[in-house]
Amino acid sequence: MPQIESWPRFPAAIRDHLIERMRDRNISLDDLNQLRVWLETKPIVPTGKWYKDFGSFKLCGDGKYPKTFLLVGQIATGEEL
Repeated sequence: MPQIESWPRFPAAIRDHLIERMRDRNISLDDLNQLRVWLETKPIVPTGKWYKDFGSFKLCGDGKYPKTFLLVGQIATGEEL
């Protein structure tokens, strides 16, 4: 099973999409800090679709790349971490 890739190694299109979603969904600095702390643990993720629920938002990914943010109430697909 892969580890989440580090931010500088994300493809530009994925980085741009995540930044856009952070802004659209008003992800707070406190939430982003919680995400940063989790990412620093270099979590192992499934090779397919997955999501991590942080309470105020969900991070959804596929393999080693996070793909989008969802708000509370939005339904995520894949394996819950």
